[in-house]
Amino acid sequence: MIPSIDRVDHIHIFVTNREQAQAWYASVMGLKANPDLIHRADDDGPLTIGDDAGTLHLALFERPPQPCRTVIALGVSAMEFLRWQRHLSEALGQPMKAVDHKLSWSMYFSDPDGNPFEITCYNYALLADVLNASKAGILTR
Repeated sequence: MIPSIDRVDHIHIFVTNREQAQAWYASVMGLKANPDLIHRADDDGPLTIGDDAGTLHLALFERPPQPCRTVIALGVSAMEFLRWQRHLSEALGQPMKAVDHKLSWSMYFSDPDGNPFEITCYNYALLADVLNASKAGILTR
């Protein structure tokens, strides 16, 4: 029998400049350095950042640029999806399109180092009603 997994502990993110990346993640996603794990950033270790609730942790490793193919998907409610859509549109300076997957809705964006992210909502019907009513950008995939 395969053991269960109860959460994502942390995700390794490779960035070219940790200070700039930390500032970007703070302003765009509200993530801050974790004071309990700051010592791990010494030498070549990661700078661990996360949300105030302690439910999301990203380990920022400073490395030369490399191709990124792993998408980090973050789940949210319908109301939070709309808030993220508005926030990301403002923070990134471009409209964020909701992508209709017929089971869920998603938005895609990348950090300055090309690390891809997805915001996903499984409150499909509720979000569809709101998006259709507001005539927000909807793509079918």
